[in-house]
Formats: sequence, C-alpha cells, structure tokens
Amino acid sequence: MSELSSLSIAEARDALRRGDVTAVELTEACLREIEAADALNAFVHKTPEIAMERARAADAMLKEKGDEAPGMCGIPVGIKDLFCTEHVPSQAASRILENFRPEYESTVTAQLKAAGAVMLGKLNMDEFAMGSSNEHSVYGPAVNPWRVDERLLTPGGSSGGSAAAVAARLCLGATGTDTGGSIRQPAAFTGIVGLKPTYGRCSRWGIVAFASSLDQAGPMTRTVRDAAIMLQAMAGHDPKDSTSADLPLPDFEAAITGDIRGKRIGIPREYRMEGMPAEIEALWKQGAEMLRDAGAEIVDISLPHTKYALPCYYVIAPAEASSNLARYDGVRYGYRAKLAKGEGIVEMYEKTRAEGFGPEVQRRVMIGTYVLSAGFYDAYYNRARKVRSLIKRDFETVFADGIDAILTPATPSAAFGLGEMSEADPVQMYLNDVFTVTVNLAGLPGIAVPAGLDSQGLPLGLQLIGRPWEEGELLNLAETLERAAGFVSKPEKWW
Repeated sequence: MSELSSLSIAEARDALRRGDVTAVELTEACLREIEAADALNAFVHKTPEIAMERARAADAMLKEKGDEAPGMCGIPVGIKDLFCTEHVPSQAASRILENFRPEYESTVTAQLKAAGAVMLGKLNMDEFAMGSSNEHSVYGPAVNPWRVDERLLTPGGSSGGSAAAVAARLCLGATGTDTGGSIRQPAAFTGIVGLKPTYGRCSRWGIVAFASSLDQAGPMTRTVRDAAIMLQAMAGHDPKDSTSADLPLPDFEAAITGDIRGKRIGIPREYRMEGMPAEIEALWKQGAEMLRDAGAEIVDISLPHTKYALPCYYVIAPAEASSNLARYDGVRYGYRAKLAKGEGIVEMYEKTRAEGFGPEVQRRVMIGTYVLSAGFYDAYYNRARKVRSLIKRDFETVFADGIDAILTPATPSAAFGLGEMSEADPVQMYLNDVFTVTVNLAGLPGIAVPAGLDSQGLPLGLQLIGRPWEEGELLNLAETLERAAGFVSKPEKWW
C-alpha cells in the first residue's frame, strides 16, 4: 500500500501546502493503487488523463494561493457512478444508460473540481442506488477489501465502490449518495466514515435520481475531520435544485473542537431490535460510555414510530423511483433494444426497459407503480406519507426536549459474504437499512463512525443522528467518538 495514498485528506492537505508532496505525486500514487486493485472492482471507469490534468492544475493553484487554497485542492477522490461527469461515462451502474456521456457536470462534482480536487474515476454501485450489497450492478459486485476467510465480502451498498476504494487506500475520499443508508451502511461495513448531510445541504442537480425526497450526496472518508473538509467543498446552495437550502455554509472543520461537555445524547429504546447480535449491542453500550466519559449526558429516549419506518420507506422510495425511472425508454439516450420486423414503439419501450433494467430495479419499479395506482394510492402511498410525518415528528419532539444527537448502531451485522443473502428473499436484504432509513425519512444528518471489530475481525460502526443543519456539532461529537474508540485497523492487502 502506497504511503502517499494512505494519507488522510487533512494530512495530504497540510503536506501539499508545505510543499512536501505535489498533487501530481499524490495522484500518481493513487493511480498505481487503482491499477493493482482490479480484484476489488471498485473503479469501473478510470480517468487517468483527467486526473493528471487536474493534478497539474491543482499544483498551479497551490503555488499561486498557498495556504489560501481550498482544503480539497490536490486531493485525489473517486466519484460514485451516480454523479454526472462531463464527457465521462455516467451509467448509474445500469445497462439502460450504456454509453451515456453527459455534456454537463453535476453541481457537487463541479464544486469539487473548482476546489481543486482530482477525479480519479467513477466508482461501482448498486444499479440506480437500489441495494445494500453492491450486487445489483451491471459491472458486477464491488468487493470489500476486508477479508477474514476464503469468502469475498460485500462492501455494502449502494455506495459499495466508494467504500471499498476509500478503505483499500485507492483514493483519499469519495462521493456517495444516501437514500436509505447508502453512505452509512457501506462505511460501517468497511471501517470508514460516512456522512449523510441534512436533506438540501448538498445539491442533487446532475445526480441520477432514485427517490427525490430522500436522496442526498455526502462524503466517504477515512476520518471524521476528512469528512468535514470534503463536505465543505460539496455543500452549498444551488439555484438549479429547488430542494437545495439557501443557508450560510458554516466552517465544518472549525466546529470540531473536541469539547462535548454538557451535550445530551439520546439512546432510542426502539432501536433495541429483537435478535440483534450481542456484539452490536455491546458496541452500542461502549459508544454511550465513551461519550459519557467525554462529558456528555446519556438520556433514554423514545421514537415510537420507528417500527413503521422500513415499510414506510419501501412504499415511498419505490413510488418515487417508478416515477423518476419512467424517463428511461430507449428514445433519447442510453440503451435501446433491437426490434423484430413489424414491432413498434410500444414494443421498443417494453423490450428496452425489460433488457435495460436489472431484477432489483424492475422489482422496485413494479412495487412503486402498484402503490401509486388508482386503487391503492390512498391505501399505501398516502398512508406512508402520513407515517413519514409521524416519524419526523418523533425526532422533532426529542430535539425540542433538549437532545443534541442520537446514538444508534449503524448496521444490524458486520459485512456478509457476496451471494449469502438469498435473492429469493429480498426482504432480508432490506432489513440491512433498519437503523438508517428513519434519518432519510426525517431529512436529518447522520454519520457512521468505525468503532470496533467483531469476533471475526470485521469492522462495526456506530451511527450518530444530528439536528437538522447542525452537521458541525454532529461532526464534533463523531470526532470525539472516533478518538475514544481509537479505531486504527485497516484491511490487509490481498488483492
């Protein structure tokens, strides 16, 4: 593993500003690691020419601005395949977007580019961000760099390629998106930090849509401080996105003071799930103790509508997906099925969608179409929207009672083997999101922090949920937890 590619974003930023290393050297080190890591299937579209061009531009910016250069200047990052990147394949890991090369750049990647960040390439993911294991991808599954036996493990999903790349030291950070836990769950499975900001903190413009009222972009990094630095470049108001919040952007890194005395941390009793592994329960308890030792007050709280979160999410998300994915029809761009003589436009739509979408996307589109249909709209979709309001109100109530953040497990287990979750029972896979979906339904910020290893030696994470728009305070609490947990393990190179 290259010494340079193992640097944190904060360490690399400081080394670049001191002149100890150049952006070109840093980028070359990462490109070498990427070339040697095809077994992980994390990078699916490599862009070495773009990377070197941007690295040279970053070195020029650093020379000109010195310490005034943006924090991400010269930092090599990977971009999830859901973000549109100008003239670079942006497929959302789907056959239906085969050969799609946008003529424009998503707002988030444009901001990273303007800050001097170096794009190394596009990262693997579940098709249209639908999945918890990165097995639903036209590129094949991404592989977790952590390994404890002969099995290949999932890096989680949908941002599995991002998690694998950051954990394997192929890049210093990566973009992810989170609709029901797709940043936080893979971060926990790979021993890295994953931050889902408040809904509206980062622009969704130019990100291929899954469920528009739930999707949110965020950083995936190796440390909490790195997440703060990367979020600074990604966040901000965008007039092109009507859901983007027009709020001043605080200095997220400056908010990390290490002082959490007097903060009140809620422990929700409803998250004590039946059948939760003892290791997860014990880690959760340890996390609470670590925060208490740092001066926080630990408070038992109730979020009574938590039990309805998963069914509510799996009505709303597929409903929005079926609407968003209706635009992929083989007419304007992407994949088009071959037609037999005499077949017309209806057959073209049907064949293109049947051949272009994978099984999981088809399943969710069908569920979504069903719950939005005339006979079931009130019974399912409208009822789910009402339940969503109740879940949001649960959080508003505890925050109004003076709770500063909520501590929960990030996942119900450590990473499992690829292929182990039976395709015959997708509900088992959906249960992976049990601790994370409430955050998306309520539009809150949440962060997964690596906090320990299970008995096999695989990483386990804890989740902190913050008040809306208070990512700075959430990052401060997360950094305290990170420091107390002292998680320094990393995967041994086998690929």
